Formats: sequence, C-alpha cells, structure tokens
Amino acid sequence: MIEMVSSDRHPRPNVENPEPNPASASSGKGIDSKPPLPASLDEAIDSSSLETLQAAAADPGLSEDLALALAQRADLPSEVLERLSKSRAAKGRKVKLALVGHPRTPRHASMSLVRQLFTFDLMQVALTPTIAGDIKVAAEEILLKRLESIASGARLSLARRASGRVAAALLLDPESRVVEAALENPRLTEALVRQALLRAEATPVLVHAVCEHPKWSLRREIRFALLRNDKTPIDLALEFARSFTARQVQEVLRSSRLPAVAKASILSELLNDSTSGQKRCD
Repeated sequence: MIEMVSSDRHPRPNVENPEPNPASASSGKGIDSKPPLPASLDEAIDSSSLETLQAAAADPGLSEDLALALAQRADLPSEVLERLSKSRAAKGRKVKLALVGHPRTPRHASMSLVRQLFTFDLMQVALTPTIAGDIKVAAEEILLKRLESIASGARLSLARRASGRVAAALLLDPESRVVEAALENPRLTEALVRQALLRAEATPVLVHAVCEHPKWSLRREIRFALLRNDKTPIDLALEFARSFTARQVQEVLRSSRLPAVAKASILSELLNDSTSGQKRCD
C-alpha cells in the first residue's frame, strides 16, 4: 500500500469540508466506472458483468466444473451461453446437458450440442418437460436413427424408460425381451401400439407378445389391429373376432392382411356360433 506524503512546497489548504473533486470521483464505483477485474475464474463466473462473463466463458483455462457452474446460472445471458457452447470446456457431457437444458441457450447452439450427446443423455433430454419441444423432438429423432447400432442391453433399457415414441419404435425390435419391455413402458399409448401392429414391418414377435399381453390384448382397437395383421394366429384371431358383432368383423376383414382362407374360416365360425345361439334360445 502506497502512502501519499504532502510536500512543504505545496501545503494543502486547510478546508474542513472540501468539495469533492469530479475527476477523483470517477475513479470510484459508479455507472461510468468499469467493474474491477476478478482475481480468478472462480470469481469471474459469479460476476454480473457481461464482459467478464464472456471472457470467462472463452477462457482456455476454464475447467469443466467451473463451466458447469456457469451454465447452471439461471440468469446467464444468451451471448455468454453461446460463447460457452463453443469453448473447450463444453466438451464435457454434463456441460453439454446443462447448456441444452438452459432456456436461454440459442436454438442453433442447442441443436448443435444435441447431436453430440450420448444415447441416454438424448433420452433424458427428450423426457425433460422444461426443454423446448423442438429440441426434444430433435433428440428423439437422433435417438431413433441410432437404434439399429445400439447394443441389445441399451435397447432393453430404452424400451423400459424412454419416451413413448422411442418405445413404439422398439416394438419392432427382433428381440422378444425388448418388445416385451417396450409394451410395459408407462409412456406407451394404445395409439402407438395400434400403429405398430398395422405397419408392414410388424414382426411375429410383436404380434404374439400383444396377443398374450394382459392389458393390450383386451383393448378394442388393438383387437381390430390384430385382426388386420396377417401374422395373428388364426385361433387367436377367431377369439378376438368373437368379441365383436359379425358386421363389425366383416368391416374389419375387408382391410385385413389375413389370408383369404383365414378370413373365410373366421366368418364361418362366427355364423355357426350365431346360428347355434339362436337355436339354443329357441
């Protein structure tokens, strides 16, 4: 600390309450003064200065932990978030997730980061309610494109925990355990199961799993879809057909991919059941 010593040649005037010097006042804190430079990056990431935050975000010495702490600031300006997304520290998966999930991260920056995420990070993004809808859809699209190259165990986990859309895609998986797990996914809807059954790519694994499922096999629209699928066993198709009127079954079978012989057998059985019922009533 440097002390100021008065000179005898220039004695200071003896004034009890001197007026403040405007020039010296500008050296203190005020709207025209620049904030003091932080002593370290630890202090910089807590700064309220845009200039300081931008410098910290671009600093090559910024660690992943500090970058994560910075990205988790709810009040962080979008300019800083964009600069942080391009930094070396943003290569860490936790930082990427924090940036994608931040509501102020520019859309183009979030989209770029989403493409770099790992499989289960994509799943997490797609399931996070606070993330923008288009970012969630992008995460799902990327995940869907990767399904064929994902290991069996990872597909099994996704079938159980992922969004309904991803679970529906896994209904077409060749492994029965993956299909069965997807059918138990709480986010899977009846409409998604029905759509999967009506697709030409629907596998015998899926059809048999749905036919035997204690929940889905009882649904009206699911049974209609099974009656339209050419892989539904004839005995089960007949069982489902008996839960509808003959007119309803005739309507469904018009657009069914079941073999003609199977359709004729189902209709014949229904007519016989109807005739037998009438005779019993008589």
